[in-house]
Amino acid sequence: MSFLSYSQTQSDKKSIKNIQNIISYQTQRLPQIGQQKYRLQRRNMEVQTVGASCKEPLNNADFIIPVEIEGIVHQVHVLKRPHVDEFLKRMGEMFECVLFTASLSKYADPVSDLLDKDGAFQSRLFREACVYHKGNYVKDLSRLGRDLRRVIIIDNSPASYIFHPDNAVPVVSWFDDMSDTELLDLIPLFERLSKVDDIYDILKKHRTSS
Repeated sequence: MSFLSYSQTQSDKKSIKNIQNIISYQTQRLPQIGQQKYRLQRRNMEVQTVGASCKEPLNNADFIIPVEIEGIVHQVHVLKRPHVDEFLKRMGEMFECVLFTASLSKYADPVSDLLDKDGAFQSRLFREACVYHKGNYVKDLSRLGRDLRRVIIIDNSPASYIFHPDNAVPVVSWFDDMSDTELLDLIPLFERLSKVDDIYDILKKHRTSS
């Protein structure tokens, strides 16, 4: 999962036009910043961050999605991580959220449609927006045209944020533990991050205390 937080100031509004003039279409992955105070980027439906999925039947699946793989339609069973609804709702109140996933859109789009019932995601980025680096799809935050002091990436795979480890909030992979509270426990951290223009000090303290 990835988050990109962005606090818009008057100087940012002036610099946005300059950024758009020097960054190519292929590099500028996100649309122009609107009136939202913060921008939050989120990743990954395929890894075990906000849910788990498999092609084997699950009796307690939250939803089932038909996905075509190599010409065969599979029924993918998806199980939501505990407290994901509350987490997304709260993030949407504080940030502008963007789904950023290494998954293909044919899978991630329908999962996102069902998962994001409160409409937290303002934009969606898929595999083609990633950088393929040493066998991994990496989220290169520098290509998004945003101030990295306000960018936060949350992910269960360090390979996904290898270019920007200081911007990361690592999370543990989740499969089926219904007593898990990690998403709920992270909300206070993001409440603090939503109030600053530079996230590095808070994230450094968070990593050293974890």
